[in-house]
Amino acid sequence: MDDELDSGSTAPTGMTPTGPNLHDWNTGLAGPDPLPALDAASLSGISDMKAAAAAGPAAGPATGSSRAGRGPSKPRPEWRDPAELPGVQRAHTGAFGQKLQALDDAARMVMAVMDSIDVNALSDPEVVALTQMVERTGRPVDAARVATATVVGYRSRSGLGTESLAWRLGASHQNDLLIGLTGTSVPEVKRRVALGEKVAPRMLGGTVLEPEFPFVAAALAAGEIGLDAAENIVKGLADYKVHGRFDADQSMVDGGEAELVESATGSVFGRTPGPGDSATATDADDADTGAGAGRVCTGPVRRLGASAGFTFPADRIREMAATWQAVLNPDGAAPSDAVFEAKSTFSFGKLSQGLHPLRGGVTPELKGIIQNLFNTFQSARSAPAFPSAEEQQRIEAGELVPGEILDERDGGQKRADILRGILVQVAQDPRTPTMGGMPPTVMVHVNATDLINGVGVGWIDGVEGPVSMKTINQMVDNGGFRPILFGGTGAVLALGDTVRCFTPLQRRAITARDGGCIIPGCTCPPQWTEVHHVTPWQHGGPTNVSNGVLLCWRHHHNIDTSGWHIRMVLGMPEVKAPHWIDPTDTWRKPPQHRAHDPKTRRPPHSE
Repeated sequence: MDDELDSGSTAPTGMTPTGPNLHDWNTGLAGPDPLPALDAASLSGISDMKAAAAAGPAAGPATGSSRAGRGPSKPRPEWRDPAELPGVQRAHTGAFGQKLQALDDAARMVMAVMDSIDVNALSDPEVVALTQMVERTGRPVDAARVATATVVGYRSRSGLGTESLAWRLGASHQNDLLIGLTGTSVPEVKRRVALGEKVAPRMLGGTVLEPEFPFVAAALAAGEIGLDAAENIVKGLADYKVHGRFDADQSMVDGGEAELVESATGSVFGRTPGPGDSATATDADDADTGAGAGRVCTGPVRRLGASAGFTFPADRIREMAATWQAVLNPDGAAPSDAVFEAKSTFSFGKLSQGLHPLRGGVTPELKGIIQNLFNTFQSARSAPAFPSAEEQQRIEAGELVPGEILDERDGGQKRADILRGILVQVAQDPRTPTMGGMPPTVMVHVNATDLINGVGVGWIDGVEGPVSMKTINQMVDNGGFRPILFGGTGAVLALGDTVRCFTPLQRRAITARDGGCIIPGCTCPPQWTEVHHVTPWQHGGPTNVSNGVLLCWRHHHNIDTSGWHIRMVLGMPEVKAPHWIDPTDTWRKPPQHRAHDPKTRRPPHSE
C-alpha cells in the first residue's frame, strides 16, 4: 500500500495514527477540504481527536459533562463509493494488488466451473461430491469475511472519534460502514464481528496474544470448520473463559474447545512445539501427532492429523457444548443464584396474520414432560396397522374403508391439536378452579342476525382477534348458546336459557355409543371430542342423542369442507368417506364403542 495511505491508516492496536499524513484519506485524497467546523451539538458530540491531541497534557482533565480529549468538531465527510477513492485504487496495484487480483481470478474460476456444470443433470454421486466440494471451497472465504469484518469494525469503533475508519469514510457507525462495503444485513455484520472478536489475535501493551479461542481460530484458518459450528462452540464456552461469568479450570476449557473442534471437523488440532519447549526422546516418535507424550507444547495451534472419531453437524455441536457446560461448572445446571436460575415462562404475542405467536421458554424437565406427552399421542396415530382377518372380511363386504386415512397435518399442527385437547379436558374437569363462580368457559359474542344468516364474525373477551362464523357455528354446535336481549339504548332486557346444548347425560349416552371420533382412522379419545349436530341446528336439527355424534376438533372444524358425510340410521351413525378415499361412495358404520365390539366383549382366556 502506498506510503501516504498506509501512514494515515488506523493503527491495528487502536492507537492514534502516526506519520506525516494524519488527514482523512477520504476527503484529503479524494475531495475538497472540509467545510468550516460546526458546533459539537450539531454533530451529536463527534469531536476532533487530533485537536485534543495537539493540546497535549496542558489541556488538563475534563470537567463537568465534557469528555477528555474533546476539541473543535468538524463535519463528517460525505460517503463515497470506496472503489472511487484514489487510495483504494492504488491498493489494487503493486504486490498487494497482485493478491487482490488472485482472489478475483479465483472467484471467476469458481463461477466458470459452476457455469460449466448442469446441477440438475448430475447423478446422485456427482451432486453429493459437488455439494461437499462447494462447502469446502466456501469455508476459507467465510473465514476471510470474518477476519476483514473484525478489523474494519475494530478500526471503526466510536472511541476513536474522527480517527475512526467509519467516520473518515462518511459512515455513522461500524455496521453502517460494513454494510456499505459488503452489501450484507446488520445481523450478518454483527455475526461476523462477534465471532471475529473471539478468534482474532489480541493486543496487550503492544504484545500480540493468541485468540481467545485458538482451536476455533486454527480450524477456521484451515478451512475445516463452518461458521455455524464455530459460533456454537464460541457461544457455548464463552462464559467459562477468563473473565467469563463462571469460574472454570482453563485447562479443561481448552480441552473442551479442542474436543468440540475435533467433533466438528474430523481433524485433531493441538499445540505445536514452541521456541522454549525442550526436545525429549519421545519427540521423534510423536512427530506425526505433533504433541510429544513427554512434554507440554506451548506453540501455536495447528492441525495435527485426522481424527479417529465421527464428525458431527453444527446443531449437534451446540448440544455437545451444553454438555461441556455441565462438566466445566456443575452448579451451572442448577445455579443457586436467582439471577441465573432457569425459569419457565409463557406468554402470547400480538395477533399477526390470524395467529397469536407463543413466546417464552421451558426448563429441560418441563420440555421432557411436554415432549413425552406429545410423543405419546402422536405415536398412537403413527403406528402402522394391518387389517386382521375379520377386518379384511369387512373390507371385502364393503363395511370398512380400506387403508390408512391420510392425515395432512404436519407435526406442529398435530401438537397444537393435542394441546387443545388437553386444555379442553382440563377446562371441563369439575376439579378445575372456577372464575367468578363459573368454570373456565370461552364466551364468544356474536350478533343474532349474523348468527342466523351465517355471516360476520364474533369476539372473545380479552382477545383482540375476531372469530370466524365457521368457528362460532362449531362452538354453538358443541356447547350451545345463550341469547341476551338488548333494548334500544343498549341495556340488557333479558337473559335467555342455554339452547342447542347437549346435556351432560346426553353426552354420556353418545360417548357410550360412539366411543370417540367416528371418522375412521381417528384415535382421538372421547374426552377430547365435541358433539356435532348431524342435522345442523340452524336447519332445525334437534339436540338429542339421535342427532349427535362425537367428532374431534379437527374433523368437526372441517366437516363441511373435508368431503366426509354423516347420517343417522335407526339411531346409529353412518359415514361416507370422500370419493378420493373410497371411490365406491359407500355408507359405512364407524367402529363401535369397545363395550359393543364382539372382540372386546369376550371373557378373558375364552375362545
